[in-house]
Amino acid sequence: MSKAILFDLTKCTACRACQVACKQWNEHKGEETSNWGSYENPRELSGETWIKMRFIEVEREGKLDWLFLRRSCLHCEEASCAIVCPVGAIFKTDEGFVHIDQDWCIGCGTCTQACPFNVPHIDHHAGLAMKCSACTSVGYNRLADGKKPACVTTCPTGALEYGDRDELVAKGRAVVDKLKANGHPKAYLYGENELGGLHVMYVLDDSPSAIYGLPDDPKVATSDVVGKWLSGLVTAGVLTALPFWLVFKRKQDLASQSGKKGGA
Repeated sequence: MSKAILFDLTKCTACRACQVACKQWNEHKGEETSNWGSYENPRELSGETWIKMRFIEVEREGKLDWLFLRRSCLHCEEASCAIVCPVGAIFKTDEGFVHIDQDWCIGCGTCTQACPFNVPHIDHHAGLAMKCSACTSVGYNRLADGKKPACVTTCPTGALEYGDRDELVAKGRAVVDKLKANGHPKAYLYGENELGGLHVMYVLDDSPSAIYGLPDDPKVATSDVVGKWLSGLVTAGVLTALPFWLVFKRKQDLASQSGKKGGA
């Protein structure tokens, strides 16, 4: 059954427990940060940071207000990253979450160009594309073991919920209706229909694009992205493309050998 995570902005206190839980569960290192004029840190997602909280400062009726937004992979039903991956390293799990198989990724960066939310990033140490996997990493899948994603488990205010997608859509709609009835006419459930339906949805109290910087109508990447990537390799020359091909070929050989051993 299709699963999802629902983020209710109205319950979030930006404690960043989800950020810490994600790093702890995935054994990611802390990053060196600095004061850049915001409470946000690190500044952006990376190979070591798969979740970060955004601090959005707005003025409402002459008063300063803080809004908090979870930034991570939104696990699109129509996932551009999976569509354009030239080696098939990106796939969807049974629950509907989008996963990058690090054993097959060649670090070409095509997915980073295709994502409408600018989520996947190339890890400079591993040379591979990385992002939130909703705790479905190969090796130990929390969801398959009946557990919730680490970020959801640690959230102290209930701002994050995990469950059947249809149920969370209904719950999100109900919260939006209450917000609209209480002075937030632009309240919106982001992800209910965008890109075929996102598996991480947001309850927002205002405009997705004007306030939160989210695309109102995100588009699925086309084959043009792959074409541009391949064109770049040709322009750079065969020598540039050769390392990618060798890595891909080696991984194919290893997979083939593993299959033969398993069938013996």
